[in-house]
Amino acid sequence: MSAGFTADDHRWMARALQLAQQGLFTTDPNPRVGCVIVNADECVGEGAHLKAGEPHAEVHALRAAGERARGATAYVTLEPCSHQGKTPPCANALVEAGVARVVCAMQDPNPLVAGRGLARLEAAGILTAHGLLEAQARAVNPGFISRMELGRPYTRLKLASSLDGRTAMQSGESQWITGAAARSDVQRLRARSSAVLTGVDTVLIDNASLTVRESQLGLPAEEARRAAERQPLRVVVDSRLRLPVSAPMLSLPGSTLIATSRAEHDPAAIALSATGAQVLSLPGADQRVDLAALVSWLARHAECNELLIECGATLAGSALRLGLVDELVLYMAPTLLGSSARPLFNLPLEEMAQQYRLQLTDTRQLGDDLRLTLSCRQEEH
Repeated sequence: MSAGFTADDHRWMARALQLAQQGLFTTDPNPRVGCVIVNADECVGEGAHLKAGEPHAEVHALRAAGERARGATAYVTLEPCSHQGKTPPCANALVEAGVARVVCAMQDPNPLVAGRGLARLEAAGILTAHGLLEAQARAVNPGFISRMELGRPYTRLKLASSLDGRTAMQSGESQWITGAAARSDVQRLRARSSAVLTGVDTVLIDNASLTVRESQLGLPAEEARRAAERQPLRVVVDSRLRLPVSAPMLSLPGSTLIATSRAEHDPAAIALSATGAQVLSLPGADQRVDLAALVSWLARHAECNELLIECGATLAGSALRLGLVDELVLYMAPTLLGSSARPLFNLPLEEMAQQYRLQLTDTRQLGDDLRLTLSCRQEEH
């Protein structure tokens, strides 16, 4: 048990963390936050932040509590905001409601808040504490925290392979290696992501759409509808601008960003821009797109919290070599594609000392397939 916190404190914060999960697919680019208000050992109000621009978790909970918020304790998974954004400061709302104590799971990593919310509460005579179930709170918002603390999104690399580590036949044929349950899980990964990134070859060969499809999410109807309303930004790495203006992706709901090494006034870039896509010139070495610059750009200019990469072996290998991947999500089917099929990564390693040692953090079965989740951050070992 955390020092200074009671069993009841843990219980109510755990409930607040459950509530925060209600915004898993919908709060982007805001963090997912839950709040519980307790008076005389009774929950008198609770709420979650559900969508950017709409009331925050504290406001929903205070509305539910009404006058019973006076003298109560508020449990919030993230430090209440102290600045005027699209909504008024939550710290002020808690002060005006007359709560006596506020417990936060963690301080807000946003420099606009960063302790100021707690300071505002303390200045009003409200008791504050933070650090309760902080690790669990950070796990709810890995992307928001990464963007605020590191200036880059939390990046997942999703791959699907056979048991012998192959992702497609030599011809490029790849549909389908995994079953329906695994593909539904991928849809939920897309739905929680700010952006989905792929290479142009994946689009050309597989006619990839990178969209969230409501019918395949495997969620209750209303939750699926809300999740599919917010389509993640589609990002195509296309160094030589080979994506045709007729690509179906360009006419789908949501926005498309095409990252290229060509100039933005290139005729092909102008033609693609005319479809409504944004063309971004980020030339790197060997006339390829500068992937590291692209990932940073997504955090800075697109407020990208969580980035999902779905791609072939070349782009996957490049992202891993550049240290851009936080987490590898591998769906493995109990099938063999043979030694001529395409590999997971283009990683020309020659010595055992060059191997990439990852940390397995989760394993679960989805239908007949396995989903392996691995941390790619060496400093975590």
